[in-house]
Amino acid sequence: MKCFHFSTGDRRANDEDGVLSRSSTRVSWARSLSVASTSFETTRRSEFDSDSNSRDLSDTVGFSELLSQRRANDLRVFKFAELKSATKGFNRSLVIGEGGFGCVYRGVVKSAAVADAGSDGDRYLDVAIKQLSRNGFQGHKEWINEVNFLGVVNHPNLVKLVGYCAEDDERGIQRLLVYELMCNKSLEDHLLGRVHSPLSWMTRLQIALGAARGLAYLHEEMDFQLIFRDFKTSNVLLDEDFNPKLSDFGLARQGPTAGLSHVSTVVVGTIGYAAPEYVHTGRLTSKSDVWSFGVVVYELITGRRAVERNLPRNEQKLLEWVKPFISDSKKFHLLMDPRLEGDFSLKSAQKLSSLANKCLTKNPKSRPKMSQVVEMLEQIIKDTSPEPELELQPQLESQPEPESQPELEPEPECVKEEGDMKKQVSGNYIKRVFDFKELVTLRNRSIGRLDWRHWTAGSVKHNSV
Repeated sequence: MKCFHFSTGDRRANDEDGVLSRSSTRVSWARSLSVASTSFETTRRSEFDSDSNSRDLSDTVGFSELLSQRRANDLRVFKFAELKSATKGFNRSLVIGEGGFGCVYRGVVKSAAVADAGSDGDRYLDVAIKQLSRNGFQGHKEWINEVNFLGVVNHPNLVKLVGYCAEDDERGIQRLLVYELMCNKSLEDHLLGRVHSPLSWMTRLQIALGAARGLAYLHEEMDFQLIFRDFKTSNVLLDEDFNPKLSDFGLARQGPTAGLSHVSTVVVGTIGYAAPEYVHTGRLTSKSDVWSFGVVVYELITGRRAVERNLPRNEQKLLEWVKPFISDSKKFHLLMDPRLEGDFSLKSAQKLSSLANKCLTKNPKSRPKMSQVVEMLEQIIKDTSPEPELELQPQLESQPEPESQPELEPEPECVKEEGDMKKQVSGNYIKRVFDFKELVTLRNRSIGRLDWRHWTAGSVKHNSV
């Protein structure tokens, strides 16, 4: 699903994405990667949402300074020839993704240790290489944003940027990004059935939790706030252990500075995921990401796209389709992903749906923070996880086993007599029951030798107590 990019009206003079002059544009190339500074001017210049007509992409004044700043963040600088060789000449058979920015290829590069030593060692690293299309300005802005933000963030639920390539030659601008390779592709691939084995219910809960932690880190745990702005299933990648990692920071932008409630910006994102208040007004807050997270949660529950044009008209928009099911508990199970084949906890699915509804509240101020979403997801997973089967095993092992049975002392005579009496009473009671059953059986027989009417209690022998 492609991103959209449109303006909601004329820019106001006080908007933070104002048009920059050519001179300020040149300076911003160098300053755009200094994300640690949260000043208002740096925020304006790092956004790159200004008028494209005021820019000249071939002008690289200050660009060398920009790249030198990235080296301090342990990003490798690749030669274009090296990445071309890693992808076998950008062979189409190695394409693992494609978008408006260009293509993503699978490749193999030497590890940093081998590359720095200049040796011919056999230590290699599997990577994903994103090549920027040389024809699009929007892709260039995204490239800057990716290097800008991924060069300074560090979290287990964010994809790792290994390095970049920036070369200008007679063929034009060459801009590439090199990421760690995510073996299990994207969450979208699994939900849409592009991968044969469906995700289990518990795995889906864990993916939701990991993605929420990644967003919480961007919103609340850094020196500056970062709004992802394009959270969707195709931007959630899965490693070999199905741990989720957020990727594609091309549309990310710095959040509002102190004293401001929002950021006014051109509306970009993906149809079906963007928060309604952001689409209508262009006012961006971290709660826009919370809305997008709620949409993805319903995709995890249903296995459907946020918007699916191939379905009947009344089923195309996911959030509209789920309404009748979430309002009726008896119908709730009908919205579950059929690929789960009934192997899920209905109670936890209802709790997850309730969480999604909180994220999709119309009033953005009423939506929870992502840190609160993380806490709620942790509780859902805790309630869903099966109890350990061997929970009592340590207690059993701690009890010493009896070495041998002690010899019993002879019982007193009074105890023996009492026991014999109980046995005798019990035996007589059983005997009476047997006699009564035998009499009933005889009564039902049609024989002339026994006349039930002339039967007396003494006609059957039994022992009296």
